[in-house]
Order: sequence, then structure tokens, then C-alpha cells
Amino acid sequence: QVQFVESGGGLVQPGGSLRLSCAASGSIFSLYTMGWYRQAPGKQRELVARISGTYVTTYADSVKGRFAISRDNAKNTVYLQMNSLKPEDTAVYYCNTDPPDSWGQGTQVTVSS
Repeated sequence: QVQFVESGGGLVQPGGSLRLSCAASGSIFSLYTMGWYRQAPGKQRELVARISGTYVTTYADSVKGRFAISRDNAKNTVYLQMNSLKPEDTAVYYCNTDPPDSWGQGTQVTVSS
């Protein structure tokens, strides 16, 4: 079972940027497709970005062109660079495999002036 520790969230003004990090346990991390998910208050959790073991990336339409997912297999870490943030990006962000396994604590991102 892979476990995840997310970090890098915070409060940012609209138009700002944040970089999220996710440290994963497990010796076969490089084989997993990894995803960043988010859950806004009162809404279902959604997948916003995905990166395969061969570095193929896909994005939800709502974040395409603004977010970039990457991974460092040597560090068992996946990143989410978020630019041009909007208030509607406010949510708790989680990383996980795709499809997901057990969830970590997540990291709160709040976009507000």
C-alpha cells in the first residue's frame, strides 16, 4: 500500500502561483500513474491532473494551460505547479494513484483577495 504526504498549500491571491509536493512511500512508485485530486466544500473530489509512469500527462479542462504535473521518481515525489490561480481553485488538494488507493491528509489551497 502506498502512502502520501502532501505539502505546499496556502493562501494566495487570484492570479498567483503555488507549487504542491507529494512524497510517496513504496519501492515501485515509478510504475504508478499518479494524480492530483481536489475537493472543494460541498463538492465531490475530482481528478485535475494525471501523469503516467512514462510521463504522459492529462488535465481536467478547468485547469488546462494553468497547472502542470511532474514527477521525480528518484525522490518518489510528484508535483503540481499551479499558475493563474482563481477563487474556484480553492479546495483541499490530494495526490494519489490513478485509480486511487487510501487517501492522505491533503493540503489546503485558498485563492482569495
